[in-house]
Amino acid sequence: MNIKRNLTEATLIVVILVLLQGCRQENANPAPPVTTSKNYPGAIEVDGASQTAPYAVVQVFYGTDRNLTSNSKPAEMYGVDRGSISYGQCKVSIPRDHRMGELEAPSIWKLEFREDPEKHVVLLSVSPLDKTNFFSEVSARIDASRGKNAFIFIHGYNVTFEDAARRTAQMSYDLGFDGAPVFYSWPSQGTFKGYPVDETNIEWTQANLQRFLDDFAHRTDAQNIYLIAHSMGNRALSRAFAGLLAQNPAIRQKFRAVILAAPDIDAEVFKRDIAPQIVGTNPVVTLYGSSADMALKASKEFHKYPRLGDTGAGLVVLPGMETIDATAVDTSFLGHSYVSENRSVLSDIFYLIRDGKPAEQRFGLKPKGTPPQRYWVFEP
Repeated sequence: MNIKRNLTEATLIVVILVLLQGCRQENANPAPPVTTSKNYPGAIEVDGASQTAPYAVVQVFYGTDRNLTSNSKPAEMYGVDRGSISYGQCKVSIPRDHRMGELEAPSIWKLEFREDPEKHVVLLSVSPLDKTNFFSEVSARIDASRGKNAFIFIHGYNVTFEDAARRTAQMSYDLGFDGAPVFYSWPSQGTFKGYPVDETNIEWTQANLQRFLDDFAHRTDAQNIYLIAHSMGNRALSRAFAGLLAQNPAIRQKFRAVILAAPDIDAEVFKRDIAPQIVGTNPVVTLYGSSADMALKASKEFHKYPRLGDTGAGLVVLPGMETIDATAVDTSFLGHSYVSENRSVLSDIFYLIRDGKPAEQRFGLKPKGTPPQRYWVFEP
């Protein structure tokens, strides 16, 4: 039995390594509105320079239950072990020639061996804050926005603190988000083979995330909070949000949308235990899935049951939840990171957040099926 179990775990690691070690291709779908630092509300000019500066700096806020290390290097300030909830803000560079959906990084194919803010999305600094000052800073950013907005991003498996910060800045910049961009970073190992540990830690982080969301709703004046989770991060978000609503149903009015992107959750568990608690008219729950998601196929192989983000034979359509099939628009190797990399999906999220319109009123989506089994696909 032990030999069989070891073989199963080894097979998982091999499958994940094969699937995740690929290169992303450029997407050819129509682009959403192009965002530059000239019209992005969160850009900070470099040393007070003009718009001709070589890169913009985006400020993002964070909460994390990773351990605080003794390393002062921004990328290594937070580790992979569990810790108490801490808070702070980061500054991230966005190059002037940034391409929407890209997370530019050094490439050996371009003979680039170190990060350059003029060419890459770089975590420039991490500034821890105590809880009081954190919510004071976040509130100031929220109050300066036209709609008193904030979004909170919860990353998935195989993500470091550094990459969570970089991804949040890139998404905020590409969306032209007017408000406070925030991410919650749980102790993912940031490695391919760390999947089993990540599964344990995402369950552990659920209670901490619930407390963070509760504090955020009560200690800021945000009127529109958008929750965005990716992959395994959906496990903590969906259960934390369900627990929050069970504890205080009136808190729903603070949240405008819940976006479940490529969720690595047991589909049956979600339908039976989670959806009845979080799906409703407010906030709108939007599920983005894909039948070409190779990472979720690997997860299904490991768990033996369909994942919520797989829109193949196990497509999940529920009353009060908008299901959007992104299979047709993603051309990446894995088909798993479309929420932040695909232009059509970014465009749809842009209009979902800016206008608050349902799927039937958003450009580029085509209905499939009839109610109550209606879902949406991106038009080619």
